[in-house]
Amino acid sequence: MEYLKAFLCGGILCVIGQVLIDKTPLTPAKILVSYVTAGVVLSGVGVYQYLVDWGGAGATVPLTGFGHLLAKGVKKAVAEDGLLGALTGGSAAAAGGITAAIFFGFLVALICKPKPKS
Repeated sequence: MEYLKAFLCGGILCVIGQVLIDKTPLTPAKILVSYVTAGVVLSGVGVYQYLVDWGGAGATVPLTGFGHLLAKGVKKAVAEDGLLGALTGGSAAAAGGITAAIFFGFLVALICKPKPKS
């Protein structure tokens, strides 16, 4: 049942993104930023954690999950370090994912031959 919930949750988030791409003049970059911002805002007001509890990886893997991770990191760092934690908490919480993205992006760039868009 966990797999089905994750599939449904992630699928719904992807469908919303696809509808935004197809039916609005928003660029993909604006939609990506909106997803991360929505994750931060929903986590800040305490709603996103319920979605994570229900949807598991379907809620934590998409970009809204990245925003949720940033918000959780900031909240934890502020509780531990005070106001300075608002500046450092998000990057500290997401450091592992950011490092993996940079490493694997570099690895793929070494292996694959880039081509210009035509």
